[in-house]
Amino acid sequence: MNKPVAVDAAQVALTPALRPGPDGGLPAGHPPVAYGRIGVLIVNLGTPDGTDYWSMRRYLKEFLSDRRVIEVNRVLWWFILNVIILSRRPQAKGRDYATIWNKERDEGPLRTITRAQSEKLAAALGVRSDRLVFDWAMRYGNPSVASRIEALQRQGCERLLLVPLYPQYAAATSATVCDAAFDALKKMRWQPVLRVAPHWPDEPAYIEALANSITSELAKLDWEPELVLASFHGIPKEYFDKGDPYHCYCYKTTRLVRERLGWPEDRLRLTFQSRFGRAEWLQPYTDKTVEALAKSGVKRLAVLTPGFVADCLETLEEIAGENAEIFHHNGGEKFHFIPCLNDSPDGIKVLEAVVTRELKGWAEL
Repeated sequence: MNKPVAVDAAQVALTPALRPGPDGGLPAGHPPVAYGRIGVLIVNLGTPDGTDYWSMRRYLKEFLSDRRVIEVNRVLWWFILNVIILSRRPQAKGRDYATIWNKERDEGPLRTITRAQSEKLAAALGVRSDRLVFDWAMRYGNPSVASRIEALQRQGCERLLLVPLYPQYAAATSATVCDAAFDALKKMRWQPVLRVAPHWPDEPAYIEALANSITSELAKLDWEPELVLASFHGIPKEYFDKGDPYHCYCYKTTRLVRERLGWPEDRLRLTFQSRFGRAEWLQPYTDKTVEALAKSGVKRLAVLTPGFVADCLETLEEIAGENAEIFHHNGGEKFHFIPCLNDSPDGIKVLEAVVTRELKGWAEL
């Protein structure tokens, strides 16, 4: 756990209650306190602590108990989740995670990459202002949003920029990160002032980074794909019908990347992956599209996942693994997965652009 850090009064503007007295310190008898800093907390979806049954069960229970993720009758869902899903699914998902697990660090790749993103953001922006403190958290699993907000507050962060790591807003992703932050703040006596960075489906640095990643990855191949799929995580169609704007943001990102590359519409196509349960989700489905393309005679295919800022189970196992197998099984010959931006120079430039913009008025970088 990081220790509280006191900031030199000459470097920051202090709140009136904490302005130094004539001797340059706090009033006599005042308890020790850290103050004057600005926290930047990036938050991704989450990862289990291990691939064993109980680690997977804890993670899945927290994730699937979120009412923004699963919007069904709570009594019915409690039975389905606790009696059916959590008795079977942890073993299967544990096996899936084991195929992508970072064995050197004994953690999921999402945790490894998110940590690296925070560290590189700190290296890039922290040198411009010693008031900034960078940290990272997971919405589900560890480190929790609440624990890192508390840690930042102890280090003297009176202001906090929360950055949900989802380029396209959805209630089940961006909004639930805010829920976790608000729940943490409700329990704090001295709350930091909170800003939430908005999503960035049309951020120029993001569009440029995606276009660059496509171009550079395809240049490494000794073959040319007949088309490229931009696969986004899906949501139930019911959520879209209720007013969730996620669908529109995904199409906007895809259109802008296509325009940046100068490609026709059928060269870069949008699909949705990772559906769960029997309800209809946003279409077209990635796996069904991959299967249909292979059966129709497409032999060379590339897929990228623009909605993910870091590679994880849904990209490494589902796309690079399962969908590659579907393509080959149905007649496809060459399949290439284009990695997420991760902590690449372009990926960090995107996060820098978002953070720098949202810190205006607090810290001029």
